[in-house]
Amino acid sequence: MTLEVRKVVSYIEETRIEGGRAVPRPLLMVLCAAVVKNPWAGRPFQEDLRSEIMELAPPLGELLVARVLGHVGSGERVEAYGKAAVAGASGEVEHASALIHTLRFGNAYRDAVSGTSYLSFTNTRGPMGCPIVVPMMHKNDEGMRSHYLTVQTTIADAPGPDEIVVALGASVGGRPHARIGDRYQDMREMGLAAPGAGAK
Repeated sequence: MTLEVRKVVSYIEETRIEGGRAVPRPLLMVLCAAVVKNPWAGRPFQEDLRSEIMELAPPLGELLVARVLGHVGSGERVEAYGKAAVAGASGEVEHASALIHTLRFGNAYRDAVSGTSYLSFTNTRGPMGCPIVVPMMHKNDEGMRSHYLTVQTTIADAPGPDEIVVALGASVGGRPHARIGDRYQDMREMGLAAPGAGAK
């Protein structure tokens, strides 16, 4: 089975003013998405999705990582990242999840940007033109709230019923004028010692 990519879409935004104040360093956020044929579309219920995951997730990850880095400039510039997948109406949410929730997809991105955090994500099902939403967090610090960001776009003709949109998001910085602190401050104030304790 080969990866069938109908189109690749890039969305780029650069925030220069936020809250009426100039941003010291413009915030660049990028979303790169591939519209791919759903390999399970039109087939009976598949109990085991592994063979398609093994074949399709690695080249899909390589394609999108290359596009993201092409827009951002280098892996070192990426500070926050995330991923998303949206199955078309005839697919399952599990089909969308299958292509992104594997280390064979995510590690291509982590390795390219020297990241250690897990990739925050959305996986949904939707019609053509539905929002493609990629939540992001700092690539090496899951508790750094300044980098809890979201980049989103729409693709007018995707996903088709038998397609999946798979996307990666990247940011070169945190939110402009971030000032809500981080999880660690809350943990100290609440007497929570271990990372990961309490709610985000």
